[in-house]
Amino acid sequence: MNISSAIFHCSAPDLTACPDESLPEFAFIGRSNVGKSSLLNVLAGKDGLARVSPTPGFTKLINFFTMNKTWRLVDLPGYGFAQVAREDKAKFNQSVAEYLRERPNLCCVFALVDSGLPPQELDLEFVGWLIDSSIPFVLVFTKTDRVKPAQVQANIAAFTGRISEWCEQLPQIHTCSAKARHGRRELLGVIEAAIADYYGDNRPPDAEPAPEAADEDRPPAVAAPAKRVPVHRGKGRKLTRPW
Repeated sequence: MNISSAIFHCSAPDLTACPDESLPEFAFIGRSNVGKSSLLNVLAGKDGLARVSPTPGFTKLINFFTMNKTWRLVDLPGYGFAQVAREDKAKFNQSVAEYLRERPNLCCVFALVDSGLPPQELDLEFVGWLIDSSIPFVLVFTKTDRVKPAQVQANIAAFTGRISEWCEQLPQIHTCSAKARHGRRELLGVIEAAIADYYGDNRPPDAEPAPEAADEDRPPAVAAPAKRVPVHRGKGRKLTRPW
């Protein structure tokens, strides 16, 4: 996918303040300091699109960016930071949960996990919540440039081992490094496949189709939001919003 334009659209404190539902959306979320903003800038091909802050939890609003005039990249606040009052944190959690559960044009959530760490309970709880809420998602393990490949694979295996008993099939797994720009093509491929499913034969003329790829290189499509077919179904666990 070629990114010809990436424009900040707006920030929203909650679901009711979000922009219209005319474009497919792809949301990125993870624990604070997982490298989300840096990854978004790499995907957009535009440094400074999403602000990178040394302070964990800097993003506190739902930020929307319009890409190629045909889809939106959504920067969700990171979970796990403590620099907000308890009542503000509860409101923030509810706003994110409502967006993820109720936004009809949300195609896919990219759940970011630090590849250099063993499975963290907060990450596991959040992924479990996505599974139980039947929200389409893929797992993206970040910062692979900071860890030896064997350790990355061991951490991924440990994480997927923990969640495998919660779902009928594992989600797509991707790795990335914003510093090395690794994983950009693969992640944009996931988005391109989902956009094709979303628009079907009604793809707008401004959309730029990706070059044809060999079948073995083509990423599997994510379920279109209109059908709301969950990619990963939980096995009957009862888990409330954990963060």
